[in-house]
Amino acid sequence: MKEKFQPKRSPQTYRKRNKTLFLFVCLILFFFSFQSQSNARLNECLTHLSKADKQVNEKQVLQEFSRKTMTRPYKFPPLPKETEDQVAILVSQEPITDEFIEQLKNQFPELEIRHQFKHVFNGLSLKGKTDKLEEVEKFLNKRSMNLNMKSKNKITQNNGAQTQQLLNTCQLFPSYTYELEVNPIKVKQLHKPNSINYIGTDAIRHIKDKNGNRLTGKGIKVGIIDTGIDYNHVDLRKAYVKGFDFIDQDPDPMETKGLGPLSTFHGTHVAGVIAANGKMTGIAPDAEIYVYRALGPGGIGTTETIITAIEQAMKDNVDILNLSLGVSINGPDLPTSLALDKAVESGIVAVTSNGNAGPEIWTVGSPGTSERAISVGASTPELEIPYLQYDRQLFRLKPIVGSAPWNLTRSYDIIDGKHGKKEDLANLSVDGKIVLMKRGDITFTEKVMNAKNQGARAVLIFNNEDIEITAQLETEIDIPAAILTKAEGERLLRLIKDKQTLAKIIQKKEEDLLADFSSRGPVTYTWDIKPDLLAPGVAIESTVPGGYLALQGTSMSAPHVAGAAALLKQANPDFSPAQIKALLMNTSILLQDEDSQTYKPFEQGAGRIDLVRAFHSNSIIQPASLKYGKISGSKFEEKTKLITVENISDEPVHYTFSTPPRSDAINWDLPMPFTLGPKQKTKIKIGLEVKDEHKQNQIFNGYLTMHANSQTIQIPYLYVVNEPNYPRIMAFSLETTKQTDVVKYEVYLPGGADEFGIALFEADTFQFVEFLDVVKNMKRGLVTKKAKLKRKIHSGVYIAVAFAKKEGKEDYVEQVVEINQPQ
Repeated sequence: MKEKFQPKRSPQTYRKRNKTLFLFVCLILFFFSFQSQSNARLNECLTHLSKADKQVNEKQVLQEFSRKTMTRPYKFPPLPKETEDQVAILVSQEPITDEFIEQLKNQFPELEIRHQFKHVFNGLSLKGKTDKLEEVEKFLNKRSMNLNMKSKNKITQNNGAQTQQLLNTCQLFPSYTYELEVNPIKVKQLHKPNSINYIGTDAIRHIKDKNGNRLTGKGIKVGIIDTGIDYNHVDLRKAYVKGFDFIDQDPDPMETKGLGPLSTFHGTHVAGVIAANGKMTGIAPDAEIYVYRALGPGGIGTTETIITAIEQAMKDNVDILNLSLGVSINGPDLPTSLALDKAVESGIVAVTSNGNAGPEIWTVGSPGTSERAISVGASTPELEIPYLQYDRQLFRLKPIVGSAPWNLTRSYDIIDGKHGKKEDLANLSVDGKIVLMKRGDITFTEKVMNAKNQGARAVLIFNNEDIEITAQLETEIDIPAAILTKAEGERLLRLIKDKQTLAKIIQKKEEDLLADFSSRGPVTYTWDIKPDLLAPGVAIESTVPGGYLALQGTSMSAPHVAGAAALLKQANPDFSPAQIKALLMNTSILLQDEDSQTYKPFEQGAGRIDLVRAFHSNSIIQPASLKYGKISGSKFEEKTKLITVENISDEPVHYTFSTPPRSDAINWDLPMPFTLGPKQKTKIKIGLEVKDEHKQNQIFNGYLTMHANSQTIQIPYLYVVNEPNYPRIMAFSLETTKQTDVVKYEVYLPGGADEFGIALFEADTFQFVEFLDVVKNMKRGLVTKKAKLKRKIHSGVYIAVAFAKKEGKEDYVEQVVEINQPQ
């Protein structure tokens, strides 16, 4: 008999399937490993591509904040042909009727209708040959046109009394691939207070709900859409109630086990932060956990599995829903973002990670772009960070994952180890010293191992580019190793050459800093402020199968907020998702950088959550951030927003606004002081007027300060002037078809394009071949199209460069493509 808690995934179960899966993962990674780039740097980029990167086998994560595209000589499987099955998501503005489904089946009998969505939105997931899905899209567009014409005729017959924007009633989206990026981190964390208590969890435990229960999440249903859960973990057995596996289509959401590097632990880690109840105590240890496995081996899932999981969570009537996942597309209209908006409308507090693509602006990705969900960025809890002290100067160290802790208590000599190659170290006295090396030529693992073999006490590697990197060794090495920035490494190198002295390691406490990797907003097109708030996301210790592990990422931040929302829901069962979101934002703490400068709203939202302030708040202000949208920037232009002020206390509350700092750009029209009685609420207007001509294509943002008796509430605001400097092009993929002279491409344009095109280059010589397509005034959003080769070319590997220009700014994305021509 089958036991419910038996892990069912074994190497034998997946052996055949994983061969196909692994090729598919490689292909998807190949399709989506792109970075946006300024067109002015095209020649620099193409020159860079010609250089062999000798670190191609290094197990490291490179976060390229300069958005430089780096293409390596990948070995990749054949690109999918047009005859292969694909999955697409149909989103309809009208209800999907049985008649419509029958019509689809009759028109396209070879099409598989996999799921019908009724809760997240009206829609279907479809599977079929690529060419058939294209025919479906044409069919839907024609149907939309006919429906729009009927609507237009009705409006005309009504003598123009009504107006209506004619939109496509149906739209087809590809089922994007979601892949988790998980970074173990070897930073020593202080266990008291840990990240769970750092947000004030222990300080509010004594508060009781209306039934006299302490705040532990009792009676609250928390859904987790992730890689599954190890429900046999001793800390999670009590919390787990039920779930479903949308990868294997069965009711057993166990993590992927026994598959080596494809085994997963992410969902278990997330669940521990929310509801661990054992050796570790989560934020809401008595919450009921519902787990939906939508990410399979290797942490890979699709739009289809995630939306289906959201749909099931809505059917299960969960109170809170956590999604620590995302794609890199900054757009508000992707199906996952729309689905989360619907979940919130149904009464669910939806929490999602904001992404790990920071610190560049515009890096938030879907579903972090959801308007109604709580999008969470990452901050640091209280940590001990190693610093190197040399000649009274301090250098912040970024430990390399897989190296030993920086527990060095003595003073040491530092020597210049060049690039750390064997010949670089051969004639040096390395024994017992710290070796400083420059990145490049060989891998991090080789550098550290070479130094260890010569008796080095520790290794410092400074970057050779002005970008942030997080490095990981291929195997564990028992000496400390860390990364320095290019500037700091070069400064330290000059110091050790100019003055010989000893270095020592000191530990410094750091807290409440914005994590570099945390994605920034705002959202394109809607200009929404994201993230909404921050929570600890660095060195977060939590449950994993077989034990515990410290991880970093906004994936770790989101469950802190989900757990906090569960406690608020327990204490205030009648609060709506909008009230809980606003309350958490209203009471967050604004953070400042190391230079005491307040982070911007599109970096931190309303700040880092604080449960003590949330549970003692006397008011809710919603919306908790002011999105004024796009303005022309002309003199005397005015914008007004309405907000609701609610006194949730049992005492009268007097409200005032602080006078904003003087600005040459805008004047604020703020309400006069007013008072609300217990449980009263009112709407007020907050207006701004353009005081002087604004600079074009800029983002204007900041905070308004409101006082509710002695409580201070910071309200983020943001507006943009015309077309700000967002990436003009995002997701881009190009593939061959069964027609040898035809290719198909998909591209996401956040704001459309005045000019769009795809240029083809030889991969080895970077010689221009031809323009595959050039389009004027391309629409915004997802575009799927075919292009025909204009002349016969030889079979081989090419680089396709897609470029988009809007309001004078041009960006491009490149992709390697294999084109096979008949002999």
